[in-house]
Amino acid sequence: MTHLLHDIIFGETGKTVNTFIEIPKGSMHKIEYRYETNLFALDRVEPDIFAKPVNYGFIPQTWDEDNDPLDSLIITSEPLPTGVLVIARVVGILNFVDSGENDHKIICVPDDDRNDGDNVNDITDIPEVLKEKLKHHFMHYKDLKKPGSTEVQGWGNKEDAWKIIEESNARYLEKFKK
Repeated sequence: MTHLLHDIIFGETGKTVNTFIEIPKGSMHKIEYRYETNLFALDRVEPDIFAKPVNYGFIPQTWDEDNDPLDSLIITSEPLPTGVLVIARVVGILNFVDSGENDHKIICVPDDDRNDGDNVNDITDIPEVLKEKLKHHFMHYKDLKKPGSTEVQGWGNKEDAWKIIEESNARYLEKFKK
């Protein structure tokens, strides 16, 4: 059986990333990929006020500073189901700290999205209202459990995002490919 973290490459630097959907847009279910078992599992059900504003996933063969695969936020007009592989264009990054650890969010759109994504090439192409929704979501989604434990540190462009992807791939290779 194909292992989603180890057997699928992260993508092609500067062009596209492979990303797997964990949580569909609009869901309150905190679904996490568990690399130890290669399965998706329901971690918890969040209050409905914290539904995900976009699809949430991870990029294979990456390892972020929070000791998990690098997170991705995939912007689409419709929710995408858990487990779907999306070939995506990187357009930016949300710099985010969770409980004192960097927990980067790579902002992506499907590589071929004829509704909206084909018009998005960089973080500046994302509507301000969506960026504000994302910022608000990540500033407050832990308020009922751990108030004050999250901090949004701002946005970066696609070059900033690729730097973090490459660093996360190097961290992955160091951890798993010894």
